[in-house]
Amino acid sequence: MRHDIELAYLGIEVPEPDSLTKFFSEVIGLLPGEDDGPEGTITWRNDGKAHRVLVHHGPANDALYVGFESVDSAAFDRAVERLKVAEVEVRIGSDDECKARRVSRLVSTVAPWGVAVELAEGLERALTPFASPLVAGGFLTEGVGFGHAVFATTAFEESHVFATEALGLEQSDWLEMEIAEGIELEVRFYHCNPRHHTLALARAPFELPQKLHHFMVETKARDDVGYAFDRAWASGLPIPNGLGRHDNDRMFSFYVASPAGFMVEVGYGARVITEPWDDDQRYDRISIWGHQPLRQP
Repeated sequence: MRHDIELAYLGIEVPEPDSLTKFFSEVIGLLPGEDDGPEGTITWRNDGKAHRVLVHHGPANDALYVGFESVDSAAFDRAVERLKVAEVEVRIGSDDECKARRVSRLVSTVAPWGVAVELAEGLERALTPFASPLVAGGFLTEGVGFGHAVFATTAFEESHVFATEALGLEQSDWLEMEIAEGIELEVRFYHCNPRHHTLALARAPFELPQKLHHFMVETKARDDVGYAFDRAWASGLPIPNGLGRHDNDRMFSFYVASPAGFMVEVGYGARVITEPWDDDQRYDRISIWGHQPLRQP
């Protein structure tokens, strides 16, 4: 397994960044980032890094960019070289952009699924340790990045090539199933470190209002998922998928819809990628049990 990069951060644009404040802090259990960004950007973190989620003001109501951090300087150079070999147009980040992302080096491109992809080196650490009063056990991020992100796209095949050839991710497995009569669901899952998947891509039958389906944060303690579920239930927010366990990564989790529409999965206990990885296979169900819809948007 090539472990050059990890999921560093996710940039989201919404008309009212404050609309996500109670959701991230009181439901998910994130802490404010060390410093808010420019022009009303509000940042959040789930570990000792300066920030992990950046919420910008604007009309998109969707993900703007997803950032991957290299494990060291040599890994950054290898990651950039892979983009160039794949003949992907690469833009070098300015000093102001590096400062805004709290990184030492940055390059960016645009993925076929329509979201900017940034490769960064040296994401700064916060001056204070992460200690969420709601997630006592903390989140699993060391060596695997802050979680995973899932995007839906009509450019499915092109996105698969970009993920594997340009980013250098490896496919963990894939899902193909009929979710309703005549409606097929296809999702491919990709890893770049021991986390079962850092990125997943879903084939969209048509352009959807949001490219970002969900992002996931993984707790270190099973009970922290239960506590988060209770908070989500008390909030009155939609819960498209209640507690359950996925088939492919064995994650115990639930999904809650944010006020912006995208979902957040809070999970625990996913399997990890081991070498050699010989389980790149097709799955025909999302979950072993559970994940039933409880409250729909």
